[in-house]
Amino acid sequence: MRKSHLKWSALVITLVLGAAACSSNKSDTASTGGQTSGGGTSTAPGKDSKAVGFIFVGPKDDFGYNQAAYQGSQAVKAAFPSLNVLTAENVPETDEAARVMEGMIDKGAKIIFATSYGHLDAATKVAAAHPDVAVVQQGNLIKGTVPPNLGTYFGTVYEPVYLAGVVAGKATKSNKLGYVYAFPITQTIENINAFELGAKSVNPAAQTYVVNTSAWCDPAKQADAAKSLFDQGIDVITQHQDCTATVTKAAEAAGKMVVGYHADASSLAPKGWLTGSEWAWGDLYVDIVKTAQAGNFTGSKYNANYRVGYHDGSNPFVQSKYGPSVSEDTKKLVTDAKTKISAATGSPFAGPVLAQNGSTLFAAGQVPDYATIETKLTAFVQGVVGDIPKG
Repeated sequence: MRKSHLKWSALVITLVLGAAACSSNKSDTASTGGQTSGGGTSTAPGKDSKAVGFIFVGPKDDFGYNQAAYQGSQAVKAAFPSLNVLTAENVPETDEAARVMEGMIDKGAKIIFATSYGHLDAATKVAAAHPDVAVVQQGNLIKGTVPPNLGTYFGTVYEPVYLAGVVAGKATKSNKLGYVYAFPITQTIENINAFELGAKSVNPAAQTYVVNTSAWCDPAKQADAAKSLFDQGIDVITQHQDCTATVTKAAEAAGKMVVGYHADASSLAPKGWLTGSEWAWGDLYVDIVKTAQAGNFTGSKYNANYRVGYHDGSNPFVQSKYGPSVSEDTKKLVTDAKTKISAATGSPFAGPVLAQNGSTLFAAGQVPDYATIETKLTAFVQGVVGDIPKG
């Protein structure tokens, strides 16, 4: 997904709080479709923009996160034929990201999508320097007050991952599942936990073994991580990496089963593919652009920490196609599980949920909302094998 060394957190908080002092535009942290108010500018952010810019942290053909985001940008291009859609690949999560966005603004872009987790620092700087530009960042969270021309957005990633866990739990013969992930940010912890809880819901003996790579896209590290998991006896592997081809191909070559992430990589594992979770950004991207171009960005649901999932009926993170080995009985279990977690009283994390050390994460009867899960879930659940790196 997105590079996120934890040192970014302090930088982002400092920058955002500084910007907040100049704005009266309020937003609750991780609000689900929350509204903001006040804080207008002389020109509505993004209004009548003739161009829109997208920056990606990796290549547009990575069979993963960046490919999905690029496809979303092309949906914007198709929806707005007169709009100049600017894209930039392999943009690092440094001041270089701000430079690239500034270049897009020089070319007329008044709407900018910064699509990587670690791009929030640069996005915040650019938004502060250009109050007439609407800047939206994908996946991170703004702490405290949200400036009138800035926002974050994301799907509720752990919901389809929970369903994929159901498939994995039914497919495994060894009861050992593997998870290769980049960094211990909230989203990866949510996904690992949801995957294990989904598997355990249909197979109480299932355990999820985790290995982190400390990189969003490092094929060598991913190959080593996959091998280490295979050596431990896992027979179903999944991942939370930006580029997904390495792990997917490794599973197929080793005769293991694989669950995808970010994009449809089923063509890389015709025998071992089970299912996966992938982004369908088109509709959300188009609506963000439409809202900004109309001059309605400030105070909209996108001028906040916007999250959308099954409870809203429009999660842009969707389940991938099934592989040939998935039975109709398993598909029925997934359908039933989706209905259950989509209900107002449902969640993959409906209590009781216990941490690895036996402490209570969510008590019996507790159904945490999206904001609580994204900000409070900081430990692995029982059944996950491995530790969260410190520091």
